[in-house]
Amino acid sequence: MVAADQTRILQTEAGPVPLPPNDLPSDEPPLESSLHLQQMMLLLNCLDWLWQDRNDYFAAGNLTIYYNARQLKSKDFRGPDFFVILGTEKRSRKSWMVWEEEGRYPNVIVELLSDSTAKTDRGLKKEIYQTIFRTPEYFWFSPDTLEFEGFLLTGGVYQAIAPNERGHRWSEQLQLFLGVHESQLRYFSLEGDLIPTPKEAAKAESQRAEAEQRRNAKLAAKLRELGIDPDELSAE
Repeated sequence: MVAADQTRILQTEAGPVPLPPNDLPSDEPPLESSLHLQQMMLLLNCLDWLWQDRNDYFAAGNLTIYYNARQLKSKDFRGPDFFVILGTEKRSRKSWMVWEEEGRYPNVIVELLSDSTAKTDRGLKKEIYQTIFRTPEYFWFSPDTLEFEGFLLTGGVYQAIAPNERGHRWSEQLQLFLGVHESQLRYFSLEGDLIPTPKEAAKAESQRAEAEQRRNAKLAAKLRELGIDPDELSAE
């Protein structure tokens, strides 16, 4: 018995095109330095912590985006250093294949500039994200020089996002500000508060609990000075 042909077909104006496998692995080179890796993980971890109760987004770093089902050549592999896609299922993926994801492209892209990538990030990739991906917001940041710029897709063309008085740039897609804090690109709330890392959040919660314990101990001591047993008050 001859097995049935399992090749998937994409119908296009030019005719049927065989689709590649639906689990293509990422094919990205390593990041430029440990600084770049730390920055990518910082953006990812902070957003995942902030949106821990959400299941309607996908955020990743240094992951291949396959967007051309006809020719899977290197020029068609555009793996941003960090990107966020809204309105999709939050689950693990080996890569992002546009034709398998209802045609969705990133809502936000961040490229981390380096000596070897800066020209491409400012030129070719910006053009691809503007013209092909039509990604609403594109930011770049250099962990080395702290250069930080942002662009909003307006009328099909990227326009610079003006910084506020703190040098932060608003992301309408994320509903957050992005800005440089202690030589790193971080998120800030609408009110300007720094979005913590999971470690920072845990430390802040521990400090809050310790402060509350100190206040309670101080109050209990004061009550005892007044001849009142705080344990009896707690039992009432």
